[in-house]
Amino acid sequence: MSAIDFSDPATIALLTEALTAAGVDGLEISRPGGQLRIIVAGKDGARISSTGATPRALGFASVVMKAPMAGRFCVEHPTSTTPQNLPRSVSDADIVGFVGVGHILLPLRAGRSGVLIRLLAEPGALVGFGDPLFEIELPS
Repeated sequence: MSAIDFSDPATIALLTEALTAAGVDGLEISRPGGQLRIIVAGKDGARISSTGATPRALGFASVVMKAPMAGRFCVEHPTSTTPQNLPRSVSDADIVGFVGVGHILLPLRAGRSGVLIRLLAEPGALVGFGDPLFEIELPS
């Protein structure tokens, strides 16, 4: 039996639809590489959070955050009225953007504390798994 690929947008959409149809409020799956949490939020749709999108070193003083799955890249939440200007300081737990599949948004956490200095993908662009999204400068 092969492992389920929780980074696949189709798998996440299928799980979300199954949870909604069954009347289940949510699901949390944890494994050594990360965690997937789907919370069915009634009429507003579902929310997904995920950990395990590990930034990869670019050089000595910065890291690149990559897309954990395919979807539309959003720098800001669609309902936000506050623009996210760069550069800006971020902590490891800060949400710095989203990858969206249909009505589902996967929040992207910085994963490292530092300064978000550069976008590596255009807002609204279709991104694939592993595509670079942000560059974060690490404190020296």
